[in-house]
Amino acid sequence: MKSGFVVPYATEREFAELGRLGEERGWDAVLGWEALYGVEAWVQLGAAAMVTERIRLGTLLTPASRHRPWDLASRVGSVDRISGGRAFMSVGLGALHPGWLAFEADEGRAARARKLDESLAIYAGLLGDAATFTYAGRYYSAGANDFMLPPSTPQRPHPPVWVVGAPSPGGGRQRSLERAARWQGLIPAIHAPDGRPKTVEAFAAVVDTVRRLRAEQGLPWEGYDVVIEADSWGSFTTLEPAEPPAWEQAGATWWIDSWWDVPQGGEGLAEVRRRVAAGPPPSR
Repeated sequence: MKSGFVVPYATEREFAELGRLGEERGWDAVLGWEALYGVEAWVQLGAAAMVTERIRLGTLLTPASRHRPWDLASRVGSVDRISGGRAFMSVGLGALHPGWLAFEADEGRAARARKLDESLAIYAGLLGDAATFTYAGRYYSAGANDFMLPPSTPQRPHPPVWVVGAPSPGGGRQRSLERAARWQGLIPAIHAPDGRPKTVEAFAAVVDTVRRLRAEQGLPWEGYDVVIEADSWGSFTTLEPAEPPAWEQAGATWWIDSWWDVPQGGEGLAEVRRRVAAGPPPSR
């Protein structure tokens, strides 16, 4: 199981420094996140790409439904080229918060889900072969275009996409899990009641469903990524059991530490640096 960490708050230079430190201390990925207004995640990742050689570079997460998909494809493609093929993107509907609603009204989950699917289709089409790709959707369209096209990304047909997937509360069609099954990775959204720990049994059930959905579509399971979002230092989220091997046995291929309860500012940045320097959980 590979390991990564999300940087909750950092300038572009600070993020690049943390990425370099993470690479030195044995982490496999450094991740940023996207707000409507704030430090641009893909600029952070591009800066980190310039000072690292091995560590992978991605987001947790990108609310793709609020991006113009050609802009998104440009940003991710740029980081993949700068890094020599180390970029990936995590997507979901996005959690509404004051920093979102200050600029954009909520269109509703159904509209965001449809826009997410269209955005991903155009992302993959443009990075696959922009010269011949066309698309006509409800929200977005793309015509064949050969004007000043960028070089192909090192990762073909495009940098991987990890998708947040949650089981439908009432059963029936599992639309978010179907979406995750179509792409390159799954981030199971496990909502434990009353703040209780996420259980490995609930995680394994989501993984098994997506495994079945991929098989039904004739898609391989080998090489598919499954992410457990954890916090091996603080209390942002708790797992039952807490030990990484149990989650690897349940199907996780990535352990991602998310330290969202670390305060913003110099003291918080020092704590993030200390945690990164300590190395990923199996080595501590």
